[in-house]
Amino acid sequence: MAHQVLARKWRPHNFETVVGQQHVVQALINSLNKQRLHHAYLFTGTRGVGKTTIARILAKCLNCETGVTAMPCDQCATCTECDEGRFVDLIEVDAASRTKVEDTRDLLNNVQYLPTRGRFKIYLIDEVHMLSTHSFNALLKTLEEPPKHVIFLLATTNPKKLPITILSRCLQFHLKNLTADQITTHLESVVTKENISFEAQALRHIAEAAKGSVRDALSLLDQTIAFGNGEITSKDTNILLGVIDQSHIDILLKALVNLNGKEMLDTVKKLNELGADFTHVLDVLMTRLHKIAIAQVVPENFRSDINEKNAFMLELSQQWDPETVQLYYQIALMGRRDMNFIEDKKLILEMTLLRMLAFTLQETEDRGCRSKHTASSPTGFEEQHPIAEKEQNIPPRINTESSTKTDEKLSLEKLSSDWNVILPKLDLKGVTFIFASHCVLANQENDKILLHTSPQYKPLFSKKTQQEINEALNIYFKRPISLKIDFVKPQVETPADKKEKEKTQNQLNAFENIEADPHVKTLVDQFKTDLQLNLVEPLKE
Repeated sequence: MAHQVLARKWRPHNFETVVGQQHVVQALINSLNKQRLHHAYLFTGTRGVGKTTIARILAKCLNCETGVTAMPCDQCATCTECDEGRFVDLIEVDAASRTKVEDTRDLLNNVQYLPTRGRFKIYLIDEVHMLSTHSFNALLKTLEEPPKHVIFLLATTNPKKLPITILSRCLQFHLKNLTADQITTHLESVVTKENISFEAQALRHIAEAAKGSVRDALSLLDQTIAFGNGEITSKDTNILLGVIDQSHIDILLKALVNLNGKEMLDTVKKLNELGADFTHVLDVLMTRLHKIAIAQVVPENFRSDINEKNAFMLELSQQWDPETVQLYYQIALMGRRDMNFIEDKKLILEMTLLRMLAFTLQETEDRGCRSKHTASSPTGFEEQHPIAEKEQNIPPRINTESSTKTDEKLSLEKLSSDWNVILPKLDLKGVTFIFASHCVLANQENDKILLHTSPQYKPLFSKKTQQEINEALNIYFKRPISLKIDFVKPQVETPADKKEKEKTQNQLNAFENIEADPHVKTLVDQFKTDLQLNLVEPLKE
């Protein structure tokens, strides 16, 4: 017997052997058991997820000689012929090759006649979205008033191209892409039954490369078996799929952390020598950045399942601040888009990494400029004459004089007021400014400052955030400041609260002014309507 490809050999013949798609299978089983049949079913989803397979199983369930059942016998002539694709009352049509209205009319001319052998005459139309407009019109007439003995099974990868009149007359089931875990488990079952030696990691790579398609996974498995001469190894799979050793991605990430452009480009060069798929490299890099972002926001997810990879992700999450990770991800996303337009994928990957490095270097340089001071005093900060401070509009120092007054603690309200004055004069930007605006000055004694902020803003906090606030305070007070931040719910109004309160009050004032306007009153009375507060915005100065 000639060799049969795995995708056809291991195609499911009943609902029990369908991989995934439990939401579709269960609905069909229940409807068959209760004899609640529809005259038209539409199966949608990407390629290779089981649309046509489930349609053929449903056709077999409807025409099995034991009766309409969710568990066909697989023994009778009808079941056998359905599996072999030669059952006379199962008419399969490839709409991609029969798009003309004449083809559709010829097909539907026999709808009125009873089935030859089966219980139902079933029309399985694959890629139905390829039909022309006139063909859809011809099909619509039959779908509106179908004979009792006819059932339509439609399958498509693009349901958006179907007319709404067709969609509204079908019972629609959307098949999902399978996860890599589901496909890996299925591949392990197949190779075990085929008595083929394999490495688990190789099957995992095949499952990930299939991108949710079981058929693609089985086709890649066939290719891998041929390449490896009957064996499936990680080495052969990596060569065939262009999959790289994950350690190279770790090296790229470390180079970004250390701002080491040479090591970064050397790694890309090595990947090129290994014949890596640079699109895949960028995909893996984006996946790593996604995991780092998760580790920053929900680190307990990683600590609960600690391993070498998760430990590395946690380490990087502490060395980068959240906004940098988000920026890197957006840069990588733009690079991934450019991969579709530029032939030289290596160039795109290098430019994407260099762009990340350029933004990091610029940010570091800007921070360094803010931290430069003249080391003319024992503390390393330039001493300013009081008159000079006045001329330069330098803010007055808080509690800096060594006297009996330093022992008197300012009230919490006074400290909060001071922070509202200080914050706008600190050169803070982005996430750091947002975080600082949700803080209050809880205590200030000599060169020590304590800030309080609600625990809900902890995801915005990082070592870099505290460092930037500390550096800004050093510049503001013209001396080193020791900053501490505690996550304690503030007892007084934060700058962000004050700003929101002022915004609400301004909106309310604007609303009252508009409401008092005589012209507006006339319009409200004339049209019998009301003013909407949320639609009123104060004029911007």
